[in-house]
Amino acid sequence: MHRQFLILLYIFCFGLAQPQLHEYSYGGFDREYYLYVPESVQPESPLVFVFHGYTGSAVGIMNYSGFNTIADSNGFAVCYPQGLTDNYGNTFFNVGYSFHWNETVDDVGFAISLAGYLQSEYDLSHINTFSTGMSNGGDISYLLACEASTNFRAVGPVSGIMMGWIYDSCDPEYPMPLLEIHGTNDNISLWDGDLEDEDGWGPYIGVDTAIQYWSEINNCSITVLDTLPDINTSDGSYIVTEKYQNGINNNEVWLYKIIDGGHDWPGAYGNMDINASEVVWEFFNDFSLSYNIGDIDYNGVIDVNDILNISDEVYFDMNYNFLSDLNNDGSIDINDIFAILALVLGF
Repeated sequence: MHRQFLILLYIFCFGLAQPQLHEYSYGGFDREYYLYVPESVQPESPLVFVFHGYTGSAVGIMNYSGFNTIADSNGFAVCYPQGLTDNYGNTFFNVGYSFHWNETVDDVGFAISLAGYLQSEYDLSHINTFSTGMSNGGDISYLLACEASTNFRAVGPVSGIMMGWIYDSCDPEYPMPLLEIHGTNDNISLWDGDLEDEDGWGPYIGVDTAIQYWSEINNCSITVLDTLPDINTSDGSYIVTEKYQNGINNNEVWLYKIIDGGHDWPGAYGNMDINASEVVWEFFNDFSLSYNIGDIDYNGVIDVNDILNISDEVYFDMNYNFLSDLNNDGSIDINDIFAILALVLGF
């Protein structure tokens, strides 16, 4: 009886759903991640990846970001991957820092593979899967935007940067909505970048350059500037927003510029005028898609452009795209081309 009372008390105080630690083998490593699936999750609910910073941990960012509470209220699942340990004994995600020249860990492949597994195992959305993260976790979100645009719908780095090599090689298959939250006085991920590699992370571009790059990729034609209310005057900072709108498929690029802000996750520490996690989820939710199989370019109709896109995917043997698999056989091939031709021509 006493045990049953304690169980009921636990459920009343904390709810039924609890984050669970899991293992996932990829690339010769047994990787760990925490997964939180609230009771409010329905079939095809969104999936959000939250990556910790350099030297950080999955449980650490899970605790300070508060994403589980937001997931409870909004009905999405959250995955917190754990980085491996480098030669210096620090946890990391591999984005090519100069002192990681000998690291071969494929964290992009790991994220893509894990996302596919979680989508299938928990009946989560193949399309509305997102990535955010702090610092190094924001850096890998940029890398996913460049190399995994068929797997992730949008990214929201916090205090993240684009490494120079990522910027130079970035060629996303699909334009992607992007949000960056960044302090102008960040003394680790420098606002103006570090192209000369003075700090030893490796060359990386400035925040303004990165935002301009993604607004151009998305072909945004409208810019909206705003200054948010300085709700907490004791935190030493305030926020100016830049929103680049009217992009391809209505994509947008947002920048939350924290004037005099540092290397922070706003709402948890540093600037307290916003809750970074809530802003990130608002952004992801705004650009979630209602999708149809075959609508490869997300423009709301299945037409000749989608035929050309699938043909390119088959001819160039591109990464698997859920939207292109019209016959749902797990591969993109000539049969999918015939299927979309029949669909467009009305056969």
